[in-house]
Amino acid sequence: MVTQRPELKTQRLVLRLGTTDDIPAILHYYRVNRAYLEPFEPPRPNGFYTHDFWQQVLTARHQEFFEGQAVKLLIYLQTAPTQVIGTINLNAIVRGALHGATLGYGLSARHQGQGYMTEAAQRLIAYAFDELNLHRLMANYMPHNYRSANVLKRLGFQIEGRAKDYLFINGQWQDHMLTSLINPNWLRPAP
Repeated sequence: MVTQRPELKTQRLVLRLGTTDDIPAILHYYRVNRAYLEPFEPPRPNGFYTHDFWQQVLTARHQEFFEGQAVKLLIYLQTAPTQVIGTINLNAIVRGALHGATLGYGLSARHQGQGYMTEAAQRLIAYAFDELNLHRLMANYMPHNYRSANVLKRLGFQIEGRAKDYLFINGQWQDHMLTSLINPNWLRPAP
């Protein structure tokens, strides 16, 4: 079980768990980027754009983190530490025979093409491999999402195949390319 909240820094970014103080910035991020993100994400539940909804989400994210189930972080520029520019997550952390997780991410339309997601993902991957001792990270993208494909390629993820009708995104089932990255320095945990 993890006991300390991560605050991961890069040359230009800060990645951290959200708090209730971040809710206005989270709502702003999702409202401003609604049309941009919609084609790549699942349908939004009722109340998604409300303070109460995000209060519950952040409470659940903290619980998932401290129980070792997920790491769901907000991305900030170091020069604008109260403005959310994206999200990056390690979802569905599994130990046992797998020692793996699924990497997911999103970035504001305004911050595309500047290397921010590659930078954020490099830092979260280092955390996943070095501090959480995960062996395998998986990431999936829709074949037409070239930006995501390029990020994963730069990070060293290898394509493992194509999954038909894999996720329900933007109102329809979407095929996804399946990729993975293996930790070459994984250490077997003590019994």
